Amino acid sequence: MASATVESFVTRQLDLLELERDAEVEERRSWQENISPKELQSRGVCLLKLQVSSQRTGLYGRLLVTFEPRRCASPAVLPSNSFTSGDIVGLCDEGSQLATGILTRITQRSVTVAFDESHDFQLSLDREQAYRLLKLANDVTYKRLKKALITLKKYHSGPAFSLIEVLFGRAAPSPASEIQLPPFYNTSLDASQKEAVSFALSQKELAIIHGPPGTGKTTTVVEIILQAVRQGLKVLCCAPSNIAVDNLVERLAQCKQRILRLGHPARLLESTQQHSLDAVLARSDSAQVVADIRKDIDQALAKNRQTQGKREKSSVWSEIKLLRKELEEREEAAMLESLTSAAVVLATNAGASSDGPLKLLPDGHFDVVVIDECAQALEASCWIPLLKARKCILAGDHKQLPPTTVSHKAALAGLSLSLMERLVEEHGARVVRTLTVQYRMHQAIMQWASDALYHGQLTAHPSVAGHLLRDLPGVAATEETSIPLLLVDTAGCGLFELEEENDQSKGNPGEVRLVSLHIQALVDAGVQASDIAIITPYNLQVDLLRQSLAHRHPELEIKSVDGFQGREKEAVVLSFVRSNRKGEVGFLAEDRRINVAVTRARRHVAVVCDSHTVSSHTFLKTLVDHFAEHGEVRTAFEYLDDIIPENYSHESSQGHGRAGTKPHGSAALARKPPGGRPREGAQEARAAEGLERRRPGGKPSGPEVPSQPRLNGGSPEGAGSGDRAERFRAKIAEFVASEKTQLEFPASLNSHDRMWIHQIAEEHGLRHDSTGEGKNRFITVSKRAPPAPPALQPPAGAGSQAPVRPTAPGPTQTKPPLGEQGIQDPLNLKALHLERLQREKSRRERPAKEGPAKERPTKEGQQALRSGPRALPEKKKKEAKGHAAVDLPGEEDFEALVAAAIKADNACGLAKCTASVVTVGQLCLHCGRRYCLSHHLPEIHGCGERARAHARQRISREGVLYAGSGTKDRTLDPAKRAQLQRRLDKKLDELTSQRKSKRKEKK
Repeated sequence: MASATVESFVTRQLDLLELERDAEVEERRSWQENISPKELQSRGVCLLKLQVSSQRTGLYGRLLVTFEPRRCASPAVLPSNSFTSGDIVGLCDEGSQLATGILTRITQRSVTVAFDESHDFQLSLDREQAYRLLKLANDVTYKRLKKALITLKKYHSGPAFSLIEVLFGRAAPSPASEIQLPPFYNTSLDASQKEAVSFALSQKELAIIHGPPGTGKTTTVVEIILQAVRQGLKVLCCAPSNIAVDNLVERLAQCKQRILRLGHPARLLESTQQHSLDAVLARSDSAQVVADIRKDIDQALAKNRQTQGKREKSSVWSEIKLLRKELEEREEAAMLESLTSAAVVLATNAGASSDGPLKLLPDGHFDVVVIDECAQALEASCWIPLLKARKCILAGDHKQLPPTTVSHKAALAGLSLSLMERLVEEHGARVVRTLTVQYRMHQAIMQWASDALYHGQLTAHPSVAGHLLRDLPGVAATEETSIPLLLVDTAGCGLFELEEENDQSKGNPGEVRLVSLHIQALVDAGVQASDIAIITPYNLQVDLLRQSLAHRHPELEIKSVDGFQGREKEAVVLSFVRSNRKGEVGFLAEDRRINVAVTRARRHVAVVCDSHTVSSHTFLKTLVDHFAEHGEVRTAFEYLDDIIPENYSHESSQGHGRAGTKPHGSAALARKPPGGRPREGAQEARAAEGLERRRPGGKPSGPEVPSQPRLNGGSPEGAGSGDRAERFRAKIAEFVASEKTQLEFPASLNSHDRMWIHQIAEEHGLRHDSTGEGKNRFITVSKRAPPAPPALQPPAGAGSQAPVRPTAPGPTQTKPPLGEQGIQDPLNLKALHLERLQREKSRRERPAKEGPAKERPTKEGQQALRSGPRALPEKKKKEAKGHAAVDLPGEEDFEALVAAAIKADNACGLAKCTASVVTVGQLCLHCGRRYCLSHHLPEIHGCGERARAHARQRISREGVLYAGSGTKDRTLDPAKRAQLQRRLDKKLDELTSQRKSKRKEKK
């Protein structure tokens, strides 16, 4: 039965590998035939316009060539790509492929490639010529995977037989052997690490070490290897990537162990090359003998070329064959000696194949196989080393990124299911030990991952539980460096993702600006750029970020999620990119990808995202809720001055925004009050502007999204947030009804409560200012001063009339709403009437304030006050500035009031100009007043700021600022289209008739 299970597994895996291989071959073929090099570069598999910067001979005679972007290229950094050390690449010029090599090192500004044989490179590389590098498929790996699976299928006896039985469920794991708790090499191990080490040593066939981010998995694996060596066991240690293997080599080398690293030296880190097989052989006693034999072979070949006789040539060839046989025997003997003397042999999974140096070792040489980062490896690759020992120890985290595959179909069919994940599901706690103390992240960063993915098992070590950026040397305690979690919410701000035609990648320039501002704030506070990483899931966004930041902060790392697994930084800024009205999140929906991104940070995580879009996915919503509850939430309005609010409407600013439908696009912008917002509100006044139609957390209200979550967690109907909002609303309403002019809220409020206050204050038309930083920030709500009445001269007796005209609204005045056509009604009679009543009220109250010492006005003066302002005497009238006198009638004379308003509207809207605009005048669309030709420009009469805001809105909405700007309309005129259609029909009729006539002639 076990054999049948193994057979079916191998058959399925071979089919899936064939799908994967076909997909990769098809992808490479389509690259060469259908896709331009520029498009390949945008996909991250090609680097264009490279020039040679240096060329040297590297380790063991291999040629190393370093390429950099051409100087004419801008910027002088490599575009985002998926190249990593160890990749096989093809070097091409404009015409064809020149050679293949192995990529040894890649940075943001250069890439180094190793070429094995110098004769492959006889044509010299021109330093001025442009080259390109293309990632190639690795046929060798596929052949080794298939060979390992076929060997597994035929495996009936040998050291790994009992292990195969356990791994395929035929037999249960054997009971653990009793061992005495060893003295640990690393005395600082925590309890969960010590338990994992003891468990791994006591198991007879299988042990799995589950290491969540920052829990010291590599430290534990190194301790297990050292303990196994102490017991006299031979260990084969593998991992899916060269970087992971080199990491173990470095750690074991510090412990002075006899280690041997297999693999191409070009794929190894410089610090580990001394432990490679090539380096060990070069230091061995037989190295000089081997060199002499190679020299003899070269001389014999030269002699053979000079020899003409047949017999002599045959004699020389016989000599060469003997020399080559001796060379092979001596090299194999030297390799065998090196392999057997090593306590630990390290290689990648594919590098442990039996067609490499390990073929020299007998079966059963190794006692234990350790596979690190097992959750990132294809199961087929794990079977290459597993067949060489009776026991295996697997280490990794199946909650992080799965194995990388090209074929989506093969991945869904099970190719992306790792061996570790399969065994955890089948055996559970019987074979698994989880590390529970993490040494990387602040408590608040760790808690989200712990609750969302690790069943709340993780705890932060006291040394890291509360560490912040401000604790680093040279870093000031600012608002940014004093918080572990920051959410910059772009919901409702109109910062949408770019809509690319090929849909290969996504970008968001608005988020690039926000990330740049936050990075600058961290750097200004003293955080080193080398301690910061920007992680984003899309290559296009990586490019946009590098273009914006690479020249200012060269040491800043900007990478995709996949390129940052296994790394860590003091501060991490995440740009989620996706912002759209459909709520599409793409592969942000992969939970493990987000887990990797967030858990790279030690002290600070900032997430820039559209909470409305990302909260449409349940897992991402837990992240947003966690940041809202345990961190600080800011809106993009606090960073950017020129945001066009997506969901702003005049009705909402008047307190009616919670009912009705949600405006979209230009309709919403058209209803924005033309008077704008006073500048005194500073950043958080702008924040409230974007929240007019939003629930907390940037969720637009209305029937389109009836159940959007709140930023502070819970449902929209949650009692906690709703009760606080109602208390704030009642308190502000009480303040409005009172005689107080100012209301202060305490600094103890959280950022979510402050957002509520801004919104409610805006609904009541109050001014709302935020003062202070961090925990000392508080909000002051105050009543706006009423519009100042026009300057009036004292009444000069009955019958005289003073010029009266309402002044143009200043930058802090709120204008009347727009009419149905989007143009303001110039005759706002209600405003004129209220203004007159206000002036009369102030005149009645003036005598009471002046007191009895002042002389009471005469009877005629009282009559003048009751009748309203009159014209000045003739002498004063000439001295007065402003418009010509306009009679303002009494309160009851409504028709006369209308006539007075019409007469006042016939003059230029500028207070100091008396020019008539009846015949020639320009209407300002921003304030609704008519101005003469000298004052009609918005910058002259005071509407400059509104004009600029209107221009930004129009560009955002239509892409056009003035006639001829923006994207040219390439659609065909309907009349011209109809004309062309008629001509085409006519031509077709002519051709048809010609064919018919020819047929008749033939008959």
